[in-house]
Amino acid sequence: MKNKSKRHLAIDLFSGCGGLSQGLEDAGFKVLACCEIRQEARDTYKLNHPNTLLLDDIRKVNPLEVKKKLGLRRGRLDLLAGCPPCQGFSSIRTHNGEIANDPRNELIFQMERFVEAFHPKCILIENVPRLLKDSRLALFKQHLAERWGYEFVDGVLDAKDFNVPQRRKRMILIGCRLKKRPVLPQKSPLRITVADAIKNIEIPSGKGWESARHLAGLRQHFSSVVQARIEHIKENRSDLPEAMALGCHKRYPQGFRDVYGRMAWDDVAPTITRGCGNPSKGRFIHPSENRGINMLEALILQGFPKTYRFPHELGFGKVASMIGEAFPPPMAKAQGEAILKLLF
Repeated sequence: MKNKSKRHLAIDLFSGCGGLSQGLEDAGFKVLACCEIRQEARDTYKLNHPNTLLLDDIRKVNPLEVKKKLGLRRGRLDLLAGCPPCQGFSSIRTHNGEIANDPRNELIFQMERFVEAFHPKCILIENVPRLLKDSRLALFKQHLAERWGYEFVDGVLDAKDFNVPQRRKRMILIGCRLKKRPVLPQKSPLRITVADAIKNIEIPSGKGWESARHLAGLRQHFSSVVQARIEHIKENRSDLPEAMALGCHKRYPQGFRDVYGRMAWDDVAPTITRGCGNPSKGRFIHPSENRGINMLEALILQGFPKTYRFPHELGFGKVASMIGEAFPPPMAKAQGEAILKLLF
């Protein structure tokens, strides 16, 4: 199946540093082009996917010119995939249950221009669960169904069910125009814990592991006050003595209980976010050491291979942001394999 699937072609829109592309390639797709606005993400993507055509701001890209450059006829593309920016749909940014008014929410319609130009056989969109409740997604699906006959399946899946050592719920939408009803992938029976993923990380000294060594040393350093808090925590912030507790935690004792929490070896990790190196942003304290997780650990908990490369000149903040916002490759691989069943 893998040899045949190498014929299947994909484009990755809103690619970030390449989590979705990595998963699709692991499933057997050839990713021809990606679209990403951030320079540091494009630089990282290029290090790991050097043969993929890199495109900039999707709003400035002409899909017809891309199609011509790739030498594809309309209808030849097998999969158009994308992870539109999700910050505007985040539950933290909602107001009284309503989706926040964020211009990035409109970027989902940029995918429609690519659908019209390429007429792909299948479509894959990944985002935060709240996108399912937004009228823009319903309108997007309606346009594609009425104009080109796409059928859809959608739902909320958890990365821990797809060989990722992390709890991360994501909205998945799969569309197909081949008169076949798409289905979401089956859950994996395997459960990968934090211990399985990062307890005994080995980094060979040879060539090809320079980025892993760099990421292993890339972590946030804290003031003596924050370090003292970390050393008191066995499970979460309720372990802190009264004198060390933050004022906001005293005022809202039941709010954000994972803040200043420690990961557990025998469980999956919490959702890895762009703040994943900072214990004040979530349960990001190392399971047994008195520190936040480093960026190699974050990368592995996100499901990337240890050899995934990042430019050495990038600082902690940009690397943490790219890793935290990525689509876990094993989860993307599962979606890709489900789509391949439609294409064969």
